[in-house]
Amino acid sequence: MAAGQTVTVYGAYGHTGRFVVAHLRERGFVPVLAGRDQKKLEALAEEYPGLAVRPAAVDDPAALDRALAGAGAVVNAAGPFATTAAPVIEAALRAGIPYVDVAAEIEANADTFTRFADRARAAGAVVLPAMAFYGGLGDLLATAALDGRSTADEAHIAYGLSGWQPTEGTRLAGKVSAERRGGRRVRYADGRLEYHSDALPTLTWPFPEPMGPRSVVGEFTMADVVTIPSHLSVPTVRTYMSTEAAGGVTGADTPAPTAVDESGRSAQTFLVDVVVRSGGTERRAVATGRDIYAVTAPLAVEAVHRILTGRTRTTGVASAGELFDAADFLDSLAAAGHVTWEKGEESAAATAPAGV
Repeated sequence: MAAGQTVTVYGAYGHTGRFVVAHLRERGFVPVLAGRDQKKLEALAEEYPGLAVRPAAVDDPAALDRALAGAGAVVNAAGPFATTAAPVIEAALRAGIPYVDVAAEIEANADTFTRFADRARAAGAVVLPAMAFYGGLGDLLATAALDGRSTADEAHIAYGLSGWQPTEGTRLAGKVSAERRGGRRVRYADGRLEYHSDALPTLTWPFPEPMGPRSVVGEFTMADVVTIPSHLSVPTVRTYMSTEAAGGVTGADTPAPTAVDESGRSAQTFLVDVVVRSGGTERRAVATGRDIYAVTAPLAVEAVHRILTGRTRTTGVASAGELFDAADFLDSLAAAGHVTWEKGEESAAATAPAGV
């Protein structure tokens, strides 16, 4: 049984890290509070008496080793992941424990696959990047929609968010990614990442009810363009963002998320509509829920639980859809009330919205 095992949370005091710590405790795990800022860790520990506090800078391997000592797994919730992912993965490999992160940074996730695939596979280790709302959930939905198939002509992931109040970490990660791209934007086509400077298109996406058709920013590219093609043969993966959410995350004056309940969740709601097309047919899967940061915690913690209890399909660097039974994973989230989801039957491909 995984319950009772210790799990180090690196970046435990961050917005998403706090949700991960709380959810680990709900699931019976014992979190170890780790990260770069000792004062913030100690402040968080006052809310959780008895939990170990282990500060560690990413450029201090010995401190990272101490942070992971005795843990059954590590969850990295500290961005920007371009800075933190590789050092924490190295520490996890030294410790011989699974690594899970919640990175939404496209290039950081691609780096994880490129840099650690061979070593993690040779060690029989599990390295799971992007186990979050962006990257993980879309991959699970696309994999479930394909229902055992491994190929499709194209995958479309449309995010219908009621709005988006970004955290400080989201803004910093976005800044780092923009700098890495030289201000260009990225999309995934012809089986590879492409960088462009042309304007983002706007179109209407036919979200299912109760949301209905909604204006979206096309090619608002998220981590799904790394996770889905990592194990499925899909040469084109496109993601879309509701215009109100896109404006919120890019707006300089948008406030940080505001909690509206005792769990710390915001009022933000989401509908993720995934369509995979092959020839003249399409398959669809849809998930709905509340607060993209809060829902990342059950995604990551369920992953940790399944890894520690041997409910995985492979080792090495793997995305959620490859590592787990996607439909069963989503069913578990739904049974616990974290999301609702459904998979449609195969149907004739609908006429694509303009620009798709």
